[in-house]
Amino acid sequence: MPIGKITALRVQANDSQRVNVFIADEYAIGISLSTLAREKLFVGKEVDDAGWERLAATERHDKTLQAAMRLLEQRPRSVAELRQRLQRKEHEPQAIDAAIERLGELGMVDDTAFSRYWVDNRQAFRPRGTMAIRNELQRKGVKRDVIDAVLNDPERPAIDEHEQALELARTALHKYATVPDRASFQRKLGGFLMRRGYTYDTIGPIIDMLWKELSAS
Repeated sequence: MPIGKITALRVQANDSQRVNVFIADEYAIGISLSTLAREKLFVGKEVDDAGWERLAATERHDKTLQAAMRLLEQRPRSVAELRQRLQRKEHEPQAIDAAIERLGELGMVDDTAFSRYWVDNRQAFRPRGTMAIRNELQRKGVKRDVIDAVLNDPERPAIDEHEQALELARTALHKYATVPDRASFQRKLGGFLMRRGYTYDTIGPIIDMLWKELSAS
C-alpha cells in the first residue's frame, strides 16, 4: 500500500469530479471530490498505513453510494432490490449497508414510498388486481406489513377491482369474441384476468355480463 507524503492532486482529464492522488510522486489512487473533502486531503499531507486504509475504504463507500444513486435515477427501488443490484456489481457488504443507510437518511430509499409509487404506477399504466400487486411487491423484498399498510391506507383512493377488471376485459374482448361456447370464453377471458391478479369473485360476474352481451349481439 502506498504511504508517504501527498505530492500532487490532479483532476482527471475525463471526469472533473474525480482526482488522482500521487504519493511520493507516484500515482496512488483515483478518488471522488467527496472522498477528497471527507478525508481532508491536501498536497503535503502524510499518509500512513491507517490513513491509507481509511482513504481506500471511504472511496469504496463513495463508489457504492454513487452506484446506488444511479440506480435510483432510473426509477425508485425497494431496499432489498437496491441491495441485490449492488451485490451483483460486487460492492462489499459494509459499503452497501452504509450506502443504503445514507440514502434512507436522505429520504431517497424507503419501502413505504416505493410501494406507493409501485401501486400508483400500476394503476395508471398497467392495471393489476390487488393480489398481483401484493405478489410483485413481495418479490421485490417489501415486507408484508408495509404492503398491507399501503394497500389499506384509508387516505389513498380505494381500488375498484370490478370496474378496473371490467375495463381491462373490454379492451381484450375482441380476442375472445368468436369462441364457440361459454366454457371456452370463460377459460380464455378468465385466464387473462386471473394472470393480472384478479380473483374469481371479481372475474365471475364480468364473464357473465360480457358473455350475455356477446350472445345478444
